[in-house]
Amino acid sequence: MTDLTTRAASEWGAEAHMNPLESLMWRAELNPRLRSTGVLLEVLDGPPERERLIAAHEWATRLLTRLRKRVVEDPLGLAAPRWVVDRDFDLAYHLRFARLPEPGTMQEVLDLAQVMAMAPFDRARPLWEATLVEGLPDGRAAYLLKLHHSLADGKGLVQMLDILHSDRAEPGRRSDLPAPAPERLSGVGVSASNLLGLSRRAAHEVLRAGGRVTSLADRVVSHPQSVAGGLRYVQSLAKVLGPAPAASSPLLEQRGLGRRFGTIDLSLAELRGGGKAAGGSLNDAFLAGLAGGMRRYHAEHGVDVDELTFALPVSMRKAEDPLGSNRIAGARIAAPVGLEDARERVRVVRERVRAARDEPALNFMSVMAPALSRLPAAVSAPMTERVTRSIDLQASNVPGLSRQAYIAGARVVEAYPFGAAPGPAVMVTLLSYLGRCYIGVNVDSVAVPDHERFVRCIEEGLGEVVALAEGGGDDGGA
Repeated sequence: MTDLTTRAASEWGAEAHMNPLESLMWRAELNPRLRSTGVLLEVLDGPPERERLIAAHEWATRLLTRLRKRVVEDPLGLAAPRWVVDRDFDLAYHLRFARLPEPGTMQEVLDLAQVMAMAPFDRARPLWEATLVEGLPDGRAAYLLKLHHSLADGKGLVQMLDILHSDRAEPGRRSDLPAPAPERLSGVGVSASNLLGLSRRAAHEVLRAGGRVTSLADRVVSHPQSVAGGLRYVQSLAKVLGPAPAASSPLLEQRGLGRRFGTIDLSLAELRGGGKAAGGSLNDAFLAGLAGGMRRYHAEHGVDVDELTFALPVSMRKAEDPLGSNRIAGARIAAPVGLEDARERVRVVRERVRAARDEPALNFMSVMAPALSRLPAAVSAPMTERVTRSIDLQASNVPGLSRQAYIAGARVVEAYPFGAAPGPAVMVTLLSYLGRCYIGVNVDSVAVPDHERFVRCIEEGLGEVVALAEGGGDDGGA
């Protein structure tokens, strides 16, 4: 175990309520196209002992008690959904076992992962499921972990993996942990507890509002520069909340409920080196490669595009923040898909990403989400879909574990993340692990009916950037 274990017991997922962003994600699922389900696929050097794996999950759910909690809604809509220890928690429901007809293939594992991602969570249970898959060549196995995005963002997920994955194959000494006491709190009970505190909170908010008005007036008189800053924020907000920065792809207009997965495996040093050769970072190289892949895919369909809308999460997590949960903001850029020169594409991507991250209103969700999360789902879900549907591709780059990881004695060889895609046509996630970039491609099967071709194009686009480090200067020609 790592030094995060002690903090984890008291911090990871310890909040009693969903934060406003998590509430929005949860309630938006009134529309099934906005489901926030992610899947992690870990390839293992062999199957762990079944009893040891079961014991490891039992211990994990006692350490990270969020894994034993279900979501209870306030029927009156007065408060955020609440996390409550499930009195009917059944580990056998959440942890499952499967065996492929030998010799099994990775495609069969991906097919199973796709089905897991498409199946909605049982909203009366904790929001995770795991499946151990045996029967892969060379005696290997796969571990599939399905999580709802409301549990944690990408960095929160890696914190969880660091806590739960050992750094050795041998069994460690684990202290006995008590199971969290079941809670008998219904939606009516949540409403009642909220009503009791409502008048106190209302009075507090009136006082706070009065203080804010007085403070604002003081600043206007004594610090006129703060007014200028406020105007810049308003201008930034109009940009952040305005129309998508690029026209939507004519190829990717439709949306459905089907998901298709693909994987790409690259050297971390080579992709980073390609970005560095063009004056960019690993993230710049990743996004520029995705843009190149999108250009190739459209070219193969005879469609010319100059720019497409990419979305990327920006971590707002601070060192002092508790472990887990979601602390992200969303940025959008007009990705320079039409640029054939990979070096120039890295440069333009870098400029646009930096500009998007520097927007004063980047944190607008933290300002607006509390109000939006209180809207009825029938109102907030269509609003969310209008925004996310305009995104052609969402990309996330998550620094993973830098050490060897084991799960119940089995060594983790590869780790592919398939991020949640509530609205975008495509979600591409990069997880670095032991010097490799493991990339999961998650596409809407209606928007991208030929997903194998799409994954090949993305891999070729990333190859254009990798070639920059080799001095090849690939022009990106299709």
